[in-house]
Amino acid sequence: MDDVFEEGQFLGLPQTEGDVDIVVLPLGFELTTSYGMGTAEGPMACIEASSQVELYDPVLNEDLPAGAVLSTQPLWEGSAGSLMEQLDELVDHVRPWYNGKCFPVFLGGEHGILPPIVHAARNHPLVNNELNTLTVVQIDAHADLRESLDGEPFSHACAAGRSLDLGIGKLLQVGIRAYSLQEAQLIESDDRITTFFARDTQHPPVQNESWKKWLEALRTLSGPVHLTIDIDGLDGALVPSTGTPVPGGLSFWQVQETVETLFSAPNATVISADVNEIVAQEGSSLTQFTAASIATKVIACHVGARKQGRWNPINNDAIEDSPSQYFQTWERTASSSN
Repeated sequence: MDDVFEEGQFLGLPQTEGDVDIVVLPLGFELTTSYGMGTAEGPMACIEASSQVELYDPVLNEDLPAGAVLSTQPLWEGSAGSLMEQLDELVDHVRPWYNGKCFPVFLGGEHGILPPIVHAARNHPLVNNELNTLTVVQIDAHADLRESLDGEPFSHACAAGRSLDLGIGKLLQVGIRAYSLQEAQLIESDDRITTFFARDTQHPPVQNESWKKWLEALRTLSGPVHLTIDIDGLDGALVPSTGTPVPGGLSFWQVQETVETLFSAPNATVISADVNEIVAQEGSSLTQFTAASIATKVIACHVGARKQGRWNPINNDAIEDSPSQYFQTWERTASSSN
């Protein structure tokens, strides 16, 4: 571990001078949690646990930050009253980091952070307001494609569905093992969705072949990509205090291989990532340490992409800066159509 340690910074790495290459943004968002509570405290628990994660990455073969400038931002805690106002507040908070110069890593918080992140990603120069060029790669136990949960269409259980409504071009899912009939029918009927179910990737008779197909699907991606990792995509034994742990999930090494394969895809550029549904585990740091280790792998793979010439900073001077009212407008539009 590095001798210089700064409390409250991801990996304990001190803030350094210069343009930021990688930014870690903790998002304490928890408004639609339907089972286990505590995701609002998860991001800072993850940052605290990250101080015990090794800086050396064997694939990168260097200690992080490996010449990159990494910045950890203060915890975002929504001040707005309604859910829709908080979603717009989130857009305003994350949007400046889609300037094309740095790589944002968001720590959640419930998975409801995904739609505002996707909406803000419109500003990235590689997306250029054309969300149909953006692919979302989702590691998750749940499909998150519900029309609503408990009457709320922006529940964490609807995050992927609302991202499709926003206009993303493709959704690739892995680890899925808890979903409804409506979600199963949508997966079957929507050509934008490709789902690799845990019953295939984790079931010995077909495991190897299914996993190879998943990795090949990642290798053939092109264009801008956002990676969203709900940590309940891992087996529940690895993340017992996440919001909704589910048995039968991905191994730690499968998640590592997924991240490494995605970042090495020759025609794709991962423009951002989030690690969400982190809940601080009492009596053990396993859940938050696992989340911190995964976020560290994401950062290491991004640094590797930079070093291999597969990330070229693009400055977007015309990034939108007016306060977002998109989700509040969506609410009014949806209400008026009923």
